[in-house]
Amino acid sequence: MSMQGSITSFVGIDLSKKSLDVCILPEEKSSILTHDARGRQELLRQLPLHGSCLIVVEATGGYERLLVAELTEAGHRVAVVNPRQVRDFAKALGILAKTDRLDALVLAKFGQQVRPRCGAKASEKQGELEQLVARRRQLISLRTAETNRLETITAKVVRKSLQQTVDHLNKQIKRVEKAILAIIESDDEWKNKAELIQSVPGIGPVVGVTLVAEVPELGQLNRQQITSLAGLAPFNRDSGQFRGQRTIWGGRASIRSALYMAALSARSAFMNLRRAGVA
Repeated sequence: MSMQGSITSFVGIDLSKKSLDVCILPEEKSSILTHDARGRQELLRQLPLHGSCLIVVEATGGYERLLVAELTEAGHRVAVVNPRQVRDFAKALGILAKTDRLDALVLAKFGQQVRPRCGAKASEKQGELEQLVARRRQLISLRTAETNRLETITAKVVRKSLQQTVDHLNKQIKRVEKAILAIIESDDEWKNKAELIQSVPGIGPVVGVTLVAEVPELGQLNRQQITSLAGLAPFNRDSGQFRGQRTIWGGRASIRSALYMAALSARSAFMNLRRAGVA
């Protein structure tokens, strides 16, 4: 979403499971609201006219999702930012204390000074797809943990319990994967994008769907921006005549992990071909 129009106000919202601490600049007006339907409606009434303010919230592992969706639906510009960046910004301002009210002020100042990029309006299906992909990742993690426990357990009752859990998780994973495939198939743009991604050697259906779900910016940003977004862009570490080692930093960890597994798969396939004398 572009920064078109005149932005005259900057809003920082520090949210938790139960409350919303709000700060509006330049008035430095503060308020505390409940994090529920009534509180979000009151927030919409307090906010400046949509299009005239930039709202900044931190990524909080999902608690911000509904709030961001409702603000975006109301026409507001919302930027979801990395908490580490905001904390570094606070330290640069000499703000070492940390309270919910102070965090809201820092978020508003971050929006005022940095002008972070606003997220595009996500459709209901996009949000559903993201949650399904995240749920699949959680189920895979649970299955791996239970499978690892099976390798060291000798008690029959415990082994039976573990195996039943693994079997149940396998069924859940198949059910979620079926739902993911149905959503992808229902949208021609997503389907074409997934097929294009999977045409790259080493990229299978899982990685393809993960990229479609968690990098909706694909096709909208250039390759340098997408690489940085995924946390795969090497950053300089230079000073004077010193030339430090380039390393990747930040980005979306889930995307980086998925691409890493794809790279391992591609490398393994190449090595097999090489041993067979094909490559």
